[in-house]
Amino acid sequence: MANLHFELVTPEKLLLSEEVHMVVVPGTEGEFGVLAGHAPFMSVIRSGELRVYSGPNTVSARIQVEGGFAEVNEKGLTVLAEAATEIQA
Repeated sequence: MANLHFELVTPEKLLLSEEVHMVVVPGTEGEFGVLAGHAPFMSVIRSGELRVYSGPNTVSARIQVEGGFAEVNEKGLTVLAEAATEIQA
């Protein structure tokens, strides 16, 4: 199973940089999932919950993001969020 390189960045710091299975991002046009090999893509994100999956059915992190941008390229997914706070289970 291929992994996706994911980075979550705020103006203050790099919050996450890891290999994951999938990330579900709250886009302005609706949520979208990103897996390894996804086509290049850019989107504005809305305030909402970003979910990080370490496996097909395993959510490893839930993060409240406040606006920003998401970019998918050949290197992986980068989310540039205005603010981000991890949601405790």
